[in-house]
Amino acid sequence: MAYTLNVNGKAVRADVEGDTPLLWTLRDTLGFVGTKYGCGVAACGACTVHIDGQPVRSCQTPTEAVGKAKISTIEGMANHAIGKKVQAAWMELDVAQCGYCQAGQIMSATALLASTPKPTDAEIDAAMDGNICRCATYVRIRAAIKRASGQKEV
Repeated sequence: MAYTLNVNGKAVRADVEGDTPLLWTLRDTLGFVGTKYGCGVAACGACTVHIDGQPVRSCQTPTEAVGKAKISTIEGMANHAIGKKVQAAWMELDVAQCGYCQAGQIMSATALLASTPKPTDAEIDAAMDGNICRCATYVRIRAAIKRASGQKEV
């Protein structure tokens, strides 16, 4: 079946089965390969995208469930004011080690700062819970979120 999706502000057509996870529609059909496959059960956060500004695990979201919602992927974050700040902070603080999980981390951090511009450590921890980093860069992730929000890094 053909679906017209709004991805990063552009209408794109995907000819997939409705129950195809959005992750595979984005990666395999549409070429947005920044969104990563991690676990397939929505437990690791590597596949996080935004749907109408909310972080969603795309590995467990059927394409047919998206409808006319706006999908944002890591490829679109450079055009998002907060996403751009988050990406800059990630680079400045050398957050990524292996980098595999970082697209999902950035997507969750951007959604957090869009809803909570000056988050506390507890709010950061809650928003980032479920985004797993095998390299354990959690301290640098928190510092980058603080920097992107304009707060003093601790």
